[in-house]
Amino acid sequence: MNNKVFNTQSAPHIPHTNTVKKIMLLVWLALVPAILAHIYFFGTGIIIQLTISIMFALSFEAMTLKLLNKPIKLFLNDFSAIVTAMLFALCISPIAPWWISLIGMFFAIVVAKHLFGGLGQNIFNPAMVGFAIVLISFPQAMSIWIPPHDISPYALSFLENLQIIFYNQFPSLVSFDTLTQATPLDSIKTALSQEYSISEITAKPLFGNFGGLGWEWIANFYFIGGIFLIYKRVITWRVPAAVILTTLIISLPFNLYNADHFIGPLQHLFSGGLMLAAFFIATDPTTGCSSHKGQIIFGAGVAIMTVLVREFGNFPDGVAFGILIMNMSAPLIDRLTIPKAFGQSDS
Repeated sequence: MNNKVFNTQSAPHIPHTNTVKKIMLLVWLALVPAILAHIYFFGTGIIIQLTISIMFALSFEAMTLKLLNKPIKLFLNDFSAIVTAMLFALCISPIAPWWISLIGMFFAIVVAKHLFGGLGQNIFNPAMVGFAIVLISFPQAMSIWIPPHDISPYALSFLENLQIIFYNQFPSLVSFDTLTQATPLDSIKTALSQEYSISEITAKPLFGNFGGLGWEWIANFYFIGGIFLIYKRVITWRVPAAVILTTLIISLPFNLYNADHFIGPLQHLFSGGLMLAAFFIATDPTTGCSSHKGQIIFGAGVAIMTVLVREFGNFPDGVAFGILIMNMSAPLIDRLTIPKAFGQSDS
C-alpha cells in the first residue's frame, strides 16, 4: 500500500469518549449565558431556586443511593442530579415557594430516576416529571411570575426574594398585584378566553419584538448554548432542528388561518420553554431516541404536542407534556427506525 496516497496514522484509532461528568459540566457551561440573562431580566430569585433545587436533588440522590446500597460518592460526582435540578429550576418561577423545589426534586430524583433503575435506565426525563407534577398539582403557585425589569415598577433585592420564597412575605411598600404578573404564554391564554386578539395582546409591554419581553433573549442564549453543545458533540443537531422546524411548520398554518386567535411561529419559539427543551431536554440520550430517523421523529413529536397544548389545551405551555409523551414513544420509534445492517437485504 502506498502511504503517500493513504496517509495512515499509528494506533489507537478509537476516539476518546466523553464521560458523564464531562458531559454534565459542558451542559452547565452551556446554560450559563441563559442563567445570566435570566438574572438580568427577572432578578436574583433564579439563583435561590437553582441553589435549593440542587440541594434537594443531591439530598434525595444521596438518600436513595444509601437505601439501595450503591456507592454514594461515585454517583454524586457524575453531576447528573445537579443538571436535573438546574433544568427544573429554569422552568419554574423565580419566586416560587421553596416547597415546589422539594416536591419537584423528590419526584424527579427518587421516582422518575431511581425507581426506574437509576442513571441511564429511566424512561422519563426526571426534570420534566418533577415539573409536570408541580404544574398539575399547584397551578396557582406555578403561575405567579414577576415582570421583566424593563417594565417592573419595583426591583426585588436578594433578601426580598428570600423572604418571598421561604416565608411568602412580600415587601410592604408595594402590592402583590404590582410585583407579580403572568408569563407571556399565560397572558395570551387568558386574554384569548376574554376575546382579545393576538395583535391586541402582543401590543402590551409584556411582549418584545417576536416573543415575551426578556424571554426572547433568554431563548436566544439557550440557542447559543445549544450550538455550543452541538460543536462539542455532546448532542446532535437532529433533535433541536426537528423541534424548531416542526414548530415553525405546524404553527404557521394556524396563524395564517386566523392570526387574531393563533400564536405566531416566532412567538412559539421565543416564549416559554421550547428553546430550552429543544437543546437541553429533548436531547437526553437516555429518554430519547438513538436512531437518526428516530431522533428527527422524536423532536417533531415534541414540537407537535407542545403547539397543540398551547393552542387547544388548558395549560399555557405544553413542553413538559410533549417531552413525557415522546419519552413513552421513544422505544417504539427506535424499534421502527432501526437502520438495516450493512449487506442486509430488504426481504
